Amino acid sequence: MIKKLASFIFHSLGWKSVGEVPSDIKKYIIIGAPHTSNWDFFYGILFFLMKGIPLKFFIKKEWYFFPFNILLKSLGGIPVDRSKKENLTDQIADFFNQHEKLAILITPEGTRSYNPQWKKGFYYISQKTKAPIVLGYIDYEKKIGGFGPVFNITDDVEKDLETIKNFYKDKKGKFPEKGVR
Repeated sequence: MIKKLASFIFHSLGWKSVGEVPSDIKKYIIIGAPHTSNWDFFYGILFFLMKGIPLKFFIKKEWYFFPFNILLKSLGGIPVDRSKKENLTDQIADFFNQHEKLAILITPEGTRSYNPQWKKGFYYISQKTKAPIVLGYIDYEKKIGGFGPVFNITDDVEKDLETIKNFYKDKKGKFPEKGVR
C-alpha cells in the first residue's frame, strides 16, 4: 500500500524513476547527489518508498525532536551527534556490519550549499565494510529520481572520487548553482 501511494504521488508530480539496485546486493551505500534543497528529502523518500528499499539515513540530532522524530524514525532516520569526538565513519561502519541487509543513504556534499570538496565518509565506510556504492540521484531539470551504476572502490581514492563526481555532472539539483561542477 505504501509503495503504491508513494509511486502515485511521485508520478503525479511529474517525476519518473530510472534504474534499479541489483537484487543480489544485500548491503550497499547509496550516494544521494546533488543535494541542494530540503525538497531532496521529500522526493528521495518517495522514491525509496516506491522502490521498497529499507533505507537508513543519518541525520543530525538537532532535527530529531518531537513529533518530527517519530516521522524520521519511521522513515529510517538515525540521529547522530556530530559534536562527539568519536569517528562517525567508524560508528556507521559498525552499524552497517550489524545488519544482514541494509541500504544507507549518504549525501557526500555534506550540505545543501555548493561544496567542491565532498566529504569522503561514504568512501571510507565502503572501504571498511567492503560494501558497494550505488550512485543515486535526483535530477530536477528532467524530473528523474534514479539509480546509476553500482561502484566498487579501488585503492585510488582521488581517481574514484573523480569518476563518481563525473557521473553527477549532468544531474541538476533544485538549485543547480549549488550542485556538482
